[in-house]
Formats: sequence, C-alpha cells, structure tokens
Amino acid sequence: MFDLTYRPRRLRTSQGMRDLVRETSLDVSDLIYPLFIVPGTGVREEISSLPGQYHLSVDEAVKVAQEAYDLGIRGVEIFGIPTYKDERGSSAWDLAEPVQQAIKAIRQAVPDLLVVSDVCLCQFTSTGHCGMIDEHEILNDETLPLLCQVAVSHAQAGAHMVAPSDMMDGRVGAIREALDAVGFKNVSIMSYAAKYASAYYGPFRDAVHSAPKFGDRKSYQMDPGNRLEAMREIELDIVEGADIIMIKPALCYLDIVREARDQYNMPLAVYNVSGEYAMVKTAAAQGLIDEQRLVLETMMSFKRAGAKIIITYHAMDIARWLKA
Repeated sequence: MFDLTYRPRRLRTSQGMRDLVRETSLDVSDLIYPLFIVPGTGVREEISSLPGQYHLSVDEAVKVAQEAYDLGIRGVEIFGIPTYKDERGSSAWDLAEPVQQAIKAIRQAVPDLLVVSDVCLCQFTSTGHCGMIDEHEILNDETLPLLCQVAVSHAQAGAHMVAPSDMMDGRVGAIREALDAVGFKNVSIMSYAAKYASAYYGPFRDAVHSAPKFGDRKSYQMDPGNRLEAMREIELDIVEGADIIMIKPALCYLDIVREARDQYNMPLAVYNVSGEYAMVKTAAAQGLIDEQRLVLETMMSFKRAGAKIIITYHAMDIARWLKA
C-alpha cells in the first residue's frame, strides 16, 4: 500500500469544492455575438447553414442587440450583405448601406453595448475576394486604401472597434493612420492577426454570400501547417497598432492561442467559427451529444489556452445557460 499524503480527489468531492479550486472560468463578459445584417425591414430569416442564427434587417438587429445586452453580453460584431456589389467593393464604405445603418442604430438604441465591425471586402466585391484584382491576382497595396475607407465609414457610423479580417499585409498600420487622421483616435483595432485558410468557414460564406468566384484565398490567408509564421503575423500587427489580436479559427488552433498568450502581453481573442458551430448543431440535432455540456467545455478550452475574448454564435445560448 502507498501512503498517499496528496489526494487530488479531495478537491473534487462536491460542486462547491470544484468551483472553489477551478483554475479557469467562463463569464458572459468574455463573449462577442456576431450579427448578420441584410437590406429591408422586418427581416428575421434563419440561416439554413447556421441553425439558430438569422439574417436580420436593421430594425430586427437592434432588437437582438438589446436582447444580447440584457443577457449580459457586452459586444456584438457586425457583418452584412449589401444592396449592391462591384469589383472594388464600394458598398463596403457606403454610409447608407445596412452595415453602417445597423452600427448607427444599435449605438443609439443600446448605447452601452460594444459594437465591433468586420472590415473586409469579400462580402461586397463581385469577385468574392478580399481585395482588388488584376488578372486573378489579389493586389495587396492597392487594397489598403479601400480598407481604410471601410474602417473610417464604420467609425463614422459609431463603431467602437474595427476588426480587419482581410489578411492584407500592412492593413493594421494603414487603418490606424487613417482613423487617427480624421479624429478617431479612440476607435480600437481588433486584428484578425493569424487567420488561417480554413475549411471551417463554409457556413459563414454561405450566410454572407462571400465565396470566391474563382480560385481560393490561400495567397493571403495563412497555411494551416504554419506555427512560427503566426507569431510573425501577430508581432507585425502589434507593431502596426493593433489593440487586440485574434486567432481564427479557434478549435483546431489552440496551440497557436497558447503560444500567442505566452509570447505577447496583449488582449487575445479567438473566433469560434461557423463550421465549428454548425458541426455542434448538427450533432445535437441528431441526439449524439449533450449540446450545453459540449459547448461550455469547448469555451473553457479557449479560455484555458489563453484567450480572454470569444467571438461565438453560441453566445446567446451560453449567456442563458450561465444565467440559469
């Protein structure tokens, strides 16, 4: 017989004991909820590829934003489908378009809710790509002024934070300079610093009609096999002025999250992306999993790896579960 003086199970004997010694916790204030804005009024249509998520007109988005805030969620991220598309994606910086109108309306109706805006062109270009095109080549430097126009328009509409997701080199520095030049020094930047060319984005591209019309995005989004490159990307964005760094997707890249947490003393976000969400919803609908337990365990893995901020389509459900 071994004389065990340390018995780890002593600290697992009850829920109260387990709560007392828990090393990692999940709070509703960690969550950001994505919203999908579409033209029109009175629109609330479920997205077939994202069960439980909706295409929302501006008036309906305001209602959902208020509901999220009442549940304790402190931030929403705005995505949208425009009324028109062209090669440059000019609807992305049009103040009359649904995204800008939603930002403005939510700020007015729910003033204490943090409004984050996605800065990219893929939803607004006729090509479905995140930048300007020349002979099927995505042009980096020529795209930066367009992204700056998008970010400034979001700030003019009232966004607290802009989140560039395009993965063009130098876009964080360009956006920071553009915002500062017109007086938006307090608008922060959450950079999609390490965004991988992932198969997990499929349902999102269906939701916002942003699939590329040709080729793929591997020339600007990261190779899933690269770890050290992610650290270089993160460092570049920090130097250029990012206030928060993000890793996307979340679940398959927890090693990147952990390494980023260890290396950089910056607020760290993850995006629990559409494919991750859709797989859970599909398995839950088939009765294969306990959805609540699995989702909360997944969220805890993001926190344990080092993330503070979690962008997730599960946010409303999580808020209700935590409240209950």
